[in-house]
Amino acid sequence: MTAVATCSALALAAAMLAGSPASVAAEPTPIPLWPGIAPGEKGDRGVEQDTTKHDPNAKPGTEVIRLGHVSTPTLTVYRPAADKANGAAIVVCPGGGYNILAWDLEGTEICAWLNSIGVTGLLLKYRVPGHLSDTYRAPLQDAQRALSLARANAAAWGLDAKRVGILGFSAGGHLSAATSNATARSYDAVDDADKTSCRPDFSVLVYPAYLTDGKDLSKLSPALAVTKDTPPAFIVQAQDDPIPVENSLRYAEALQAVKVPVELHIYPKGGHGYGMRPSANPVCHWPDRVAEWLAASGWLKTR
Repeated sequence: MTAVATCSALALAAAMLAGSPASVAAEPTPIPLWPGIAPGEKGDRGVEQDTTKHDPNAKPGTEVIRLGHVSTPTLTVYRPAADKANGAAIVVCPGGGYNILAWDLEGTEICAWLNSIGVTGLLLKYRVPGHLSDTYRAPLQDAQRALSLARANAAAWGLDAKRVGILGFSAGGHLSAATSNATARSYDAVDDADKTSCRPDFSVLVYPAYLTDGKDLSKLSPALAVTKDTPPAFIVQAQDDPIPVENSLRYAEALQAVKVPVELHIYPKGGHGYGMRPSANPVCHWPDRVAEWLAASGWLKTR
């Protein structure tokens, strides 16, 4: 089977999982991340909405929901079929430059794929746009809270609290790395859920951004304090990505330097922002590689 055919089949399977009448009827209800107003919110992010200027002539599956002005973050639990569920869960962080969230391309479609391999997808709607003074503090708080909520509700949601990872795209990849390396909770505990760990057990970074030190692509961002306690990572990016591939290389090197397990895949072509939609580029096989890595690392074991 050709790369195009294989990737098309993968995207079709995800679309069927996400868009079939049965799954639409069972669409999960978003859960508020916070018991009240999220930390530091001032009501100045605008009205949440899809900011995409939709083209009525666009082919099905080519447009993207660009969710903007998110001030009330949520977590949506996408559960796999009972006979497939293996107890693993992954918090999914869509990208969008900390300005919007690519909600379907890097969110709901990814959760459908995770369900197909028995993993519970925890789709995080984190706050955007970021405030210029501290772009990702609010998203970091939301990601940490999501991980704590997952562990606090592990029994109710059928999860193994020791197998909760994070997966992010572009800015969401940066958020996943930042959450993996945060040395402390970035907000004051608000309830008993925050008595559980807010660090992921593993991470998957897909075309991550903002990991290097400004314009110096030879150095990792000093905000990412990688240590031997940083969770294992899977990283994938294309060389022709307008976001420099050095973002992936520097993070992988930092993990290697402290002997944290890392699997890195660099492909010649693929660009940026492809999610898991079909293309002629082998990079679209990344979900298969992630599934293999998760299995080989023991994250997909059944209890």
